[in-house]
Amino acid sequence: MGRPDPAGEIPLLRRLWSGGHLLPDGASGGPAHPLIRLFGRWVRRPLLPAARLWRRNIQLRVVATTLLMSLGVVLLLGLVVIGQVRNGLLDAKRHAAQGQAVGGFEVAEQMADRKSDNRGQDGAGAGAQDSGAWLNALVEQLASGGKGAYSVVALSSDSGETPYVASRGPRASGDVQPDSVPADLRRRVDEGRTAPYERYGKIVHAGSGDAEPALIIGKRLDDNNGDAYQLYYLFPFSQEEKSLSLVKGTLATAGVFVVVLLGAIAWVVVRQVVTPVRMAAGISERLAAGLLQERMKVTGEDDIARLGESFNKMAQNLQLKIQQLEELSRMQRRFVSDVSHELRTPLTTVRMAADVIHEAREDFDPITARSAELLWGQVDRFESLLSDLLEISRFDAGAAALEAEPIDLRDVVHRVVDGAEPLAEAKGTRILVRGAEAPVIAEADPRRVERVLRNLVVNAVEHGEGRDVVVRLATAGGAVAVAVRDYGVGLKPSEATRVFNRFWRADPARARTTGGTGLGLSIAVEDARLHGGWLQAWGEPGGGSQFRLTLPRTAGDVLRGSPIPLEPADSRRNRRPDDTGAAQPPAERLAAVPAQPRSPLPADAAAPSADPTALPGNGARVVRGAPETPSDGPRGGRETAARPTTSNEGEGRPRGR
Repeated sequence: MGRPDPAGEIPLLRRLWSGGHLLPDGASGGPAHPLIRLFGRWVRRPLLPAARLWRRNIQLRVVATTLLMSLGVVLLLGLVVIGQVRNGLLDAKRHAAQGQAVGGFEVAEQMADRKSDNRGQDGAGAGAQDSGAWLNALVEQLASGGKGAYSVVALSSDSGETPYVASRGPRASGDVQPDSVPADLRRRVDEGRTAPYERYGKIVHAGSGDAEPALIIGKRLDDNNGDAYQLYYLFPFSQEEKSLSLVKGTLATAGVFVVVLLGAIAWVVVRQVVTPVRMAAGISERLAAGLLQERMKVTGEDDIARLGESFNKMAQNLQLKIQQLEELSRMQRRFVSDVSHELRTPLTTVRMAADVIHEAREDFDPITARSAELLWGQVDRFESLLSDLLEISRFDAGAAALEAEPIDLRDVVHRVVDGAEPLAEAKGTRILVRGAEAPVIAEADPRRVERVLRNLVVNAVEHGEGRDVVVRLATAGGAVAVAVRDYGVGLKPSEATRVFNRFWRADPARARTTGGTGLGLSIAVEDARLHGGWLQAWGEPGGGSQFRLTLPRTAGDVLRGSPIPLEPADSRRNRRPDDTGAAQPPAERLAAVPAQPRSPLPADAAAPSADPTALPGNGARVVRGAPETPSDGPRGGRETAARPTTSNEGEGRPRGR
């Protein structure tokens, strides 16, 4: 077991214990051996259901606590009662034994005095021969009055080193062995001379060898010849033990009955309270599931009944309010849908008239021509708003359908970039595409994905203040992602979650000047959710923003992470140097996107970072460990300086796009 392993100088058993496997160079393993952890799990496994039941069942906890407390009270009471009974029996036995022993000692002294007188009258030497017979007669006479109640033992008086003198052996009544008298008691009796002594000991029977507890009382006396001897009374505790056993059995039976009775009472009482609570919990779950007609059954007029009535009133009011809200929501959705449809016909007529006026604007005076241009532009915006309202009404009504098919997101991105090039040239912005070297295939609705990306890219160009816009594609595991990064006015952390609200603006006091309808991001996030994906935003004031679209590679799969971190590597927080001048490492740990067998990765795909807890539009931050290339940042001369910002810094341009 302790011989060295051929691979090193440390014994094989010690290396297995230190880490659970063969460690190179004797390296230490984890804090606990795998066998110990396995044994711990094996021990805990059968206890888990009981622990779960204990945590979830208040009735079980109350009944078990009542049983334990009542058991403790019964045990304590039983110990006190048994102790009192035992002490009383011992005191009574001791007093009775002392009275019996004193009387026996007086009888022995009287018999010795009479023999001495007779010996003096008959002549010296005659009584000495009758000493052994006299002791036998004395023991038989004293023991005859208490047969079964006590025993009598007569021993010679000496120092205790020898049990008795050979010429006069010990005398004992019945089958009691003379050795039942302890040696230390014999020494005390010899030393005390005429005083009686007592001690608790055991009576040993000659026939069976059994021993029983007893009270031993002895005294040094003189026989008929005037020689000293020791007389002992042995009082057994057999009757007291029977009485104490009876008391113990009675207390045990009564204790068990009391504990069971208290447990049953606690179970009944707690059941009367817990049953309505369980009923209320079940009805609450059904109410939360949408079954608003559920009510509690109320009986009686006690506190539980009043609780049930209050619960039913609350459920009734809740049902009424929800029905009112649902009806109002249906009316709003129907109103928006009806108005949108009804406006299409007059809007078409207005559009045709505006086109005619716009084409003939060169024949008008400058003021009229400018009015024609404004009319044509606002009609165009009105059409976009009407289309967005119709799309929103479809999402609200649950009528939006997903037409998924395998597409390459690179083609969608290139179409979006080509469509945004005129606006980018007007703004002086470059649109850079990263990660388009390998195919990025996903099952998605191309029309909806293109609409989302077009909205993100156009917003990035409009709010990028002439700096570069970077579109990044990535795929890993069962997810694909497209991130649009700009270096414009940016977003505050609190705005990243509200930017997807309908008609939301960072500064409500500002008028909408960018031409958007305020519904673009709301429609985009609904398109992402329809795919089972995420649309999230990150930003920092003065440092730009990044919007990330994450979709499952296979329609219907559940996302567990994103191949692209939400917070870009060139953010101000990641670029801030520490005291040594080196860039700080990311504060958050990266996790790999779990692989999904239905959508295998290419062989050269890199392990991505992931954001498993992110939800659409929650602004969660995930920092990538590897820095971006310099080409991904803003162009030279237009880069915004990294400076600290306060919470009341400028709001930036409106982002409710």
